[in-house]
Amino acid sequence: MTAPTQPTLPVIGWREKLALPGLNVTSVKAKIDTGARSSALHAFDITFFEQEGVEFVRFKVHPSQSSHKKTIIAEARLIERRVIRNSGGQTEKRPVIQTTVTAGEHQWLIELTLTNRDEMGFRMLLGREAVRRRFLVDSGKSYLQSTLPTAKLKGSKKKLKGRKKKIYGQKITRKNH
Repeated sequence: MTAPTQPTLPVIGWREKLALPGLNVTSVKAKIDTGARSSALHAFDITFFEQEGVEFVRFKVHPSQSSHKKTIIAEARLIERRVIRNSGGQTEKRPVIQTTVTAGEHQWLIELTLTNRDEMGFRMLLGREAVRRRFLVDSGKSYLQSTLPTAKLKGSKKKLKGRKKKIYGQKITRKNH
């Protein structure tokens, strides 16, 4: 007797470049973290305000991990304030919003907590609730639903021709053009 076939899910890498179009974030490097139930976005200068009896949150985002040059100011309806245990075991009360996330050709709604992730390796975590029943996670691969980030290579272009450079654990070969 054969087992019923499961629908094939797309595969996502352990890190991806995502977009949050409702927040005007066109690209943010995210860690796909099945160990975290909820998703989190780096946010700072978080303020709460009311509009026509509905509570909103306004915040700033630095979408690029290595730079504070680009700052995006975003607003979203506040869903709730939720107590979350962070990776250090500390609990904190975080604002929760709902927004659309895009990974490659896939787009869906997620709940997102807002917290300062300045000291963390990724500006965003995409937790298991966001990927559940949508993707299979390949923990050995990166950027399966997005393009590989542009490499910042040091030295002159002449020196780099034909050299191999290891970027994000993957070998990239620079070819002479």
